Amino acid sequence: MTPHDTAVLRVAGRPVGRYVTRPELPARLSPRPYLHPVTTLAGTAVTELSPADHTHHLGVGVAVPDVEGSNFWGGRTFVRDQGPTELDNHGAQRHTAFQLRDPDGFVEELRWVASGAELLCERRTVAATELTEFAWALDFTFSLTNVTSGPLSIGSPATNGRPGAAYGGFFWRARKEASAPTVFTVEREGEAAIHGTRADWIALAGSTWTLVFAGATDRTRQDPWFVRAEDYPGVGSSLASEERLPIPPGETVVRRIVTVVADGRLPRLEVAALVRKVVSQ
Repeated sequence: MTPHDTAVLRVAGRPVGRYVTRPELPARLSPRPYLHPVTTLAGTAVTELSPADHTHHLGVGVAVPDVEGSNFWGGRTFVRDQGPTELDNHGAQRHTAFQLRDPDGFVEELRWVASGAELLCERRTVAATELTEFAWALDFTFSLTNVTSGPLSIGSPATNGRPGAAYGGFFWRARKEASAPTVFTVEREGEAAIHGTRADWIALAGSTWTLVFAGATDRTRQDPWFVRAEDYPGVGSSLASEERLPIPPGETVVRRIVTVVADGRLPRLEVAALVRKVVSQ
């Protein structure tokens, strides 16, 4: 892998994330660029890459299980009235170019390709910002444009008949530890109470770290959260929860998630203060 295949994010001179643009992965994992490892300012890794429980979980990125029938998530595809099924329908996100590349972020162009055809063009903007001596923020925006000549829609296992499985969109596979992380919002606590709900922010707190995910636009905040803590730690923002998300030809869908990456287990009031700081920027 050449240096041109990676970008290192830095905060106050310290590396906090490695972005791989052209990973060498089998087609079944839906190859795509990802951030891993992502670390706290003290150096604690808070992402996982291809863990044994879900080898298609690739750190931090954008993954969608159903783009007009093509799988850009990896692994099996949920088929209505059939269940999870191995299909030869995997797509790939291909890095085209960096429009901007600085130590604290980048702007990237990507092509979403399946069966030899380009379905979506993506513009991805990622920036790292110092917040305090123990916390920094990852600002992640993606814009998906339908480049086909016909209508296209994004789905999920939930829209294909599997209740509670509306994953697809921004996804962060977090660090797995001996004990499950704590999950909370401003008014709720626990995976069962938060999964599938809408909230301005959601926090995932491990043994020595806290991740806080916040929708940074009104449209992003309308998407429900996909939350896992007990089986594995992961948080995503669902593009298609109750119904498929249509993208007409030439139209664009934009989402922006800001994630606070902090050392220590932060209390609710401190989390809320940090979210106000990053979302108001």
